[in-house]
Amino acid sequence: MSQESIVPPAGGSDPAQPAVDSTGPAPVRITTRHSESFVRILTELNASLLVSTYQAGKVAVIRARGDALSVTYHNFERPMGIAISPEQIAIGTNTQVWFLPGAPQVARSLKVGGPYDGCYLSRGSHFTGEIHGHEMEWSGRELWVVNTLFSCLCTIEWGHSFVPRWKPRFISALAAQDRCHLNGLAMLDGRPRYLTCLGETDYERGWKPGSASGGCLIDVPSGQPVLRELSLPHSPRIRDGVVWFLESGRGRLVSVDPRDGSMATRAELPGYARGLSFHGKYAFAGLSRMRETSNLEGLAIARDLDALKCGVAVVDLSIGQVVATFEFTAAIREIFDVRLDTSSRFPFFSGPEARADGTPPIWVVPPPRFDLSSG
Repeated sequence: MSQESIVPPAGGSDPAQPAVDSTGPAPVRITTRHSESFVRILTELNASLLVSTYQAGKVAVIRARGDALSVTYHNFERPMGIAISPEQIAIGTNTQVWFLPGAPQVARSLKVGGPYDGCYLSRGSHFTGEIHGHEMEWSGRELWVVNTLFSCLCTIEWGHSFVPRWKPRFISALAAQDRCHLNGLAMLDGRPRYLTCLGETDYERGWKPGSASGGCLIDVPSGQPVLRELSLPHSPRIRDGVVWFLESGRGRLVSVDPRDGSMATRAELPGYARGLSFHGKYAFAGLSRMRETSNLEGLAIARDLDALKCGVAVVDLSIGQVVATFEFTAAIREIFDVRLDTSSRFPFFSGPEARADGTPPIWVVPPPRFDLSSG
């Protein structure tokens, strides 16, 4: 059973008022609806959910309390990839990577809207310039970024925009040309293992004409594709020795046995699927509607555009069925990443524009050190 809810502004207290995006030329209402099972599953997993939407310039933090959801919206410039480690969250944006370290001691002191069991505060960023950064993953304290514009994997290092670390063998040179639309990253034992791209092409935006069936899954150690003829693949993940990813052009969650390359459809999804997170027997998959400017030729999901949804579908992997949904019903049409935070069920979150988000600014300072004469 679904219910309609209108989410209050971040930090607001009146649930009868719609969320308002005050950063654009005019206020925009953001409305959502969700199944009752969505709340139950978040509660069962003792987790919260982060969803990025570069189309709307938001990161949504979705949390369950009792039988209700609490959703807050935080302004970032075109947020895309989200990476969560035990210590901090990283969020990739148009020209920067933002870092939000965990502050559990602050969480315990916050009273309004709480109690909170976690707290993430924007405390710094690294300016990469516009690299069209897609998915990101932590390896210890090292952050790996899929650098789509330069068709490579990179890491972040002070003093440089980025550090190129790997490229597909079919890419002849680093160039700001988005040659193959490298997009998704799967890690294994702290190292990059598989990536997805939309074409094996080596010239500027060469992937676009054949993207409906030109995608591939790439093995990082060899640099070679291990699966071809995929329809807009995204978000590879490794789980129990099996590679999973979203085939966005066909609207489905699939798995691949890396030993023989056999592929199986695990669930059909009602949207352009992108952004994937696992916990227990559940997979959380992001859904988007298609852009009006998209090239829909040859895409299976284009057969019924009105049926496509924007939000998150929860798949019970034991039965291969969608068992819970969260849907944006106004203002947000596309999302990029979906990440479960299993360390915090109800975290406080503060983006770089706290006042624009409707959240109070928070200062974290050490004890005073008045060691000058004026002190």
